[in-house]
Amino acid sequence: MTDRYDRQIIIDGFGIGGQERLKHSRVLIAGAGGLGSAISIYLAIAGVGSLRIVDKDEVSLSNLNRQPLYQATDIGRRKAQAAEEKLRKLNPDIQVEGISGTITQHSVFQLVDDCDIIVDAMDNFPTRYALNRAALKRDVPFIYGGIYGLEGAVTTIIPGKTACLKCIFPESPRPATFPVLGAAPGIIGCLQAMEAIKYIVGIGDLLTNRLLIFDGFSMKFREVKLERYPQCPDCSPLAGSCTDF
Repeated sequence: MTDRYDRQIIIDGFGIGGQERLKHSRVLIAGAGGLGSAISIYLAIAGVGSLRIVDKDEVSLSNLNRQPLYQATDIGRRKAQAAEEKLRKLNPDIQVEGISGTITQHSVFQLVDDCDIIVDAMDNFPTRYALNRAALKRDVPFIYGGIYGLEGAVTTIIPGKTACLKCIFPESPRPATFPVLGAAPGIIGCLQAMEAIKYIVGIGDLLTNRLLIFDGFSMKFREVKLERYPQCPDCSPLAGSCTDF
């Protein structure tokens, strides 16, 4: 194990213990597109022991500019199955479960069960809100990531301790086909993977109550401080522990 991961094991505070925590962790990656490609690749090669990646779509030609999990020969295949195959090849020492299906307000709870953390790689807010509610109910950290063009944003949500997704984005934007430069989800997805690894290992400062915003046009990052909304319909019943909704 140490040969594969020796360069991260020597990071201050990481060590063999941190690698063991990764090995015994299970992460739900919601979405296998641009964000999901970067997230899953970097969690797989870091040695996260079990990845569950969920997506309902098939690979299309238009995906290939921003979704490096796939290649031209994958066009027409289910993303979840193609992703599972690629990730197993990247690291045969981990478990990968690719699930083809739609994440709904009902199925989300089964998908989240037995997972230690949820990483958002979706492209729509109704599904993100369902993941947010499941994270709150199951008391599981939720790492949000979103992109638009050359821009993106990341935050880490800890149930009962930070603003939830509904606090941050009370209204869902209208669904639409949005522009994407392939490098943008690569950058944001890598940041999400780093947050997940930091949480599991227990090192560094997480993006809790902080929305990190990346502007690829100016190549600048900025931070927005976040606060829980007292009347939030999703997390206001929380008082340090989760309740049913």
